[in-house]
Amino acid sequence: MTFPVNLTNEEWRERLDEDRFAVLRGAATEAPFTGSLLHVTAEGIFSCGGCGQHLFTSAQKFDSGCGWPSFDDCIPDTIVEERDASLGMVRTEILCSQCGGHLGHVFNDGPTATGLRYCVNSVAIDFDEAESN
Repeated sequence: MTFPVNLTNEEWRERLDEDRFAVLRGAATEAPFTGSLLHVTAEGIFSCGGCGQHLFTSAQKFDSGCGWPSFDDCIPDTIVEERDASLGMVRTEILCSQCGGHLGHVFNDGPTATGLRYCVNSVAIDFDEAESN
């Protein structure tokens, strides 16, 4: 699959720290309950840590108790889904539609009307808090 932001591994390594590279470019997973964005409750936007594309709003975030930031929906056209048969199970991997960075997985067990739980690695995203007037 080709993405609008298409860098070589060397260029990604220059742009990303080791942990971000492992997750965004290598589909690694951070340990549960360790991510810096797990308990963020402020209003704002969550963006791809690789390319900066806006992915989720704070209104879409909820506490699923799974150990990773969870969202019940995404900003339209920002996520690409891929079948992931690694680890002896079938899951749906979620990727940034701009750079193809691995974000996490989406599951059909969410508690809201969408029925979805986007389970995202904190290291794969950035949070920009909304400015208050």
